[in-house]
Amino acid sequence: MAESQSSGAKRHPRPLSPHLQVYKPQLTSFTSILHRFTGIGLSAGVLYLLCWLLAAAHGAESFDRLQDFNGSVIGRLLLFAWSVAFFYHLLNGIRHLAWDAGFGFELPTAYKSGYAVIIGTAILTVAAWVIGYFQMGAF
Repeated sequence: MAESQSSGAKRHPRPLSPHLQVYKPQLTSFTSILHRFTGIGLSAGVLYLLCWLLAAAHGAESFDRLQDFNGSVIGRLLLFAWSVAFFYHLLNGIRHLAWDAGFGFELPTAYKSGYAVIIGTAILTVAAWVIGYFQMGAF
């Protein structure tokens, strides 16, 4: 009997799971993957915040060096990326809370809320940076 089961398995192999190349990219999968990546980015941002606090505690020289890096092109790009990750993760997290409450599962609603998260992320990030520059007197 064991022979017939193993020979039957050879005649009818299990189907392979489709690869990512088979699927058409969708907004819902893109937002899900981006939510995970922004979570990782925010974790890195917390570590950078820890470095900033340690530099402040270590003394003025250490803090000034880190602030100089923050003012450099690379430092500002990193800070901008972390702010994008923060606002995206925040808004998409609110979207997930709505889903947990049972709202927004219909495909058109899921697409509208996905676009709203992306647009809201852009608006909040730009607003935060513009307000920050006005507060610092950079304009």
